[in-house]
Amino acid sequence: MKQLKYITLLLISVTIYGCSTTYSFTGTSIADNIETFQVNYFQNSSNLIEPGFDRDFKLALEDLISNQTNLNLTTTNGDLIYEGEITEYRISPTTAQANSTAAQNRLTVSVNLRFYDKNEPDEEFEKRFSFFFDFGGSQLLQGSQKDAAHEAIFERLTQDIFNATLAKW
Repeated sequence: MKQLKYITLLLISVTIYGCSTTYSFTGTSIADNIETFQVNYFQNSSNLIEPGFDRDFKLALEDLISNQTNLNLTTTNGDLIYEGEITEYRISPTTAQANSTAAQNRLTVSVNLRFYDKNEPDEEFEKRFSFFFDFGGSQLLQGSQKDAAHEAIFERLTQDIFNATLAKW
């Protein structure tokens, strides 16, 4: 009985290690020949320009991929390349009050992503990702409120991009 357990464990181990794809606890499936990733500058082409937002988004995407994979960040010739534009940074009212003022506002951010995979060109795509953050109509989007909004949007957008490119969700 004990030998059967060891043989079963050995067979499972050989099967898992024999696959050409590495799986992780984050749900990613990265081919063994992929070692590096590159995140190019995301030009802010929206009507409303928030200074530094493009840089912060790029850094948030780099951090997420670095923290959830064993890929190495590079500035040139990455096996996986992320690039695109910030196409929307918009604040708009979502609900109105009786006196025709906004009861709630929404910051919406959209990113157009182009993803390239040097080893698997069939996996390449271009796609738009978008997310929003709601805040009170009497509040201005500044200081800690703006930081919280950006953080929430970065977290969602980068996770959606990660899922679409590496987790294949």
